Amino acid sequence: MKKPDASQGQSGAELISKRIAELGDWRGETLSRMRKLIKEVVPDVVEEWKWMGTPVWSRDGMICTGESYKNVVKLTFAKGAALKDPSRLFNSSLDGNVRRAIDIPEGKPVSESAFKALVREAVVLNQSKPSKASKPAKATSKPAKATSKPAKATSKPAKATSKLAKATSKPAKATSKPAKATSKPAKATRSKS
Repeated sequence: MKKPDASQGQSGAELISKRIAELGDWRGETLSRMRKLIKEVVPDVVEEWKWMGTPVWSRDGMICTGESYKNVVKLTFAKGAALKDPSRLFNSSLDGNVRRAIDIPEGKPVSESAFKALVREAVVLNQSKPSKASKPAKATSKPAKATSKPAKATSKPAKATSKLAKATSKPAKATSKPAKATSKPAKATRSKS
């Protein structure tokens, strides 16, 4: 199936509607139903079209994506691991540290109240944490602490990192034979008395 192209100048909402119509089967109906529930909870939700054809719903940050596959409609919550899911709607991407997903196969009902609670909680979580755009830039270095002690000088020899440097930094092998030891006795000296 050909995905709608965002370069046609259509809004995210228009492209999502077009995708639902193109699917024309249970997947389109499921995606449409879940979209309706999201809009009931978040009337001013931002609908976007990202990653070459993925519907995305956002409010103060991403809430979830809605992908359609042959056997499932997948709703992936960007910060799902941080959400309470007492109804256990999350049934996919359970091993990750951030995301969680709901895979909806054909004919499987999804609790509307439980889904709305997840969407509501995702929005609250987004609003409780500053978005990346609004975070102040972190300082790249900390100011030096004032101390009465002078700084210690630590001058360690630099390690050889290149192959050439390693090859030339090895001690030279001895090529000459060691000198023979002489066993001549030392001359005794007499002391005069």
